[in-house]
Amino acid sequence: MKITEGKSVSCVRGIQAAGCAVGLKKSGKKDMGLIYSEVPAVCAAVFTTNVVKAAPVLLDMERVKNPVTRALVINSGNANACTGEQGMADARATADHVAKRLGIAPEEVMVFSTGVIGQPMEMDKILAGVDICADALASGGDDVHRAIMTTDTKEKCFFAETEISGIPVSICGIAKGSGMIHPNMGTMLSYVITDAAVTKEVLQKVQEEVTHTTFNMVSVDGDTSTNDTAVLMANGCAGNPVIDSAEGEAYEAFLAAVHEISEFLAKAIAADGEGASRMIEVDLKGADTEETARLCARSVVSSSLVKAAVHGADANWGRVLCAMGYSGAAFDQGTVDVAFSSDEGHIDVFLQGVPVNFDEDRALKILSRDVIHIEIDMHQGDVSAKAWGCDLTKEYVAINGDYRS
Repeated sequence: MKITEGKSVSCVRGIQAAGCAVGLKKSGKKDMGLIYSEVPAVCAAVFTTNVVKAAPVLLDMERVKNPVTRALVINSGNANACTGEQGMADARATADHVAKRLGIAPEEVMVFSTGVIGQPMEMDKILAGVDICADALASGGDDVHRAIMTTDTKEKCFFAETEISGIPVSICGIAKGSGMIHPNMGTMLSYVITDAAVTKEVLQKVQEEVTHTTFNMVSVDGDTSTNDTAVLMANGCAGNPVIDSAEGEAYEAFLAAVHEISEFLAKAIAADGEGASRMIEVDLKGADTEETARLCARSVVSSSLVKAAVHGADANWGRVLCAMGYSGAAFDQGTVDVAFSSDEGHIDVFLQGVPVNFDEDRALKILSRDVIHIEIDMHQGDVSAKAWGCDLTKEYVAINGDYRS
């Protein structure tokens, strides 16, 4: 499966989409998106584990249980979080207006918001924005991936075609995410749209399994948002035999396709962390259990001290071992290896529980590249895990010091 950029959600059969500027952002940039399936579709989702959940999240946690989903409406600039009963009423009113414009049931519409917490929704702009987006659906192009951005500096949109049971299937993934990113839930906001034919039950299983190994392995700043949601939507327009079992070649092919798109999105989010100058990938192997592998990898990529060391191009392996040690996993530090690598090369810094005398100048060159790999071998089993994040910079503080302005 070849993943490309330059194609959008509307390139998936049976999908129309639009991204428009409706006046929610002070900058005047695009700030509302609409994704519409011309035929009944099924939807799966994973939501934030934050106890404080935005109104759209609470609404969607119920709506995703419905047998049919036809439309996803997303606004940026306002999170509609901590807005009480009025926030819930506004989320429902948004869905109702989408349903009226598209001639579908309100229960077939899911609503998503991202932006500043605690601000009332400007419903005159929201409802007018729905009209603008609905009118733009038939234009043949879309900018949804741009409309959902907040502090993102890069668009995150990937498209691919694969075959399932010999039938061509399209899949497109878009996401927004730069800050307030930390597992454990789904992701910031992510939408993977496909024309594959698959049952709702199987779709939910795929979404949960994929989220477990991709979006839940990303950490930018240790903050889990009130609005994080990851959605997987399938409308069956490809015409492949319906995937109705979590077994067999068709299921494995679909799972692999969704996983690959989701991993691309997860890595793009990590690379675009607020203020980031370097992406970090932790590649851990040799763990005795999946839990140990995931806990250790996530702890390392989430560590503020590790992030700061990477920003300073400092091969401080002690911070890596320290983060593994407080992860909650049990392991023998005497068998652990740690190395750093990039497109500049590879350097061992800690082998079998003992520090290595390494060339500091060479380490500096390796750690001064855009993508840094922290390679860990625990030598205690055959389980591996990957996690993604970014360095911690002064720019991160600057961005979040005046976020509301």
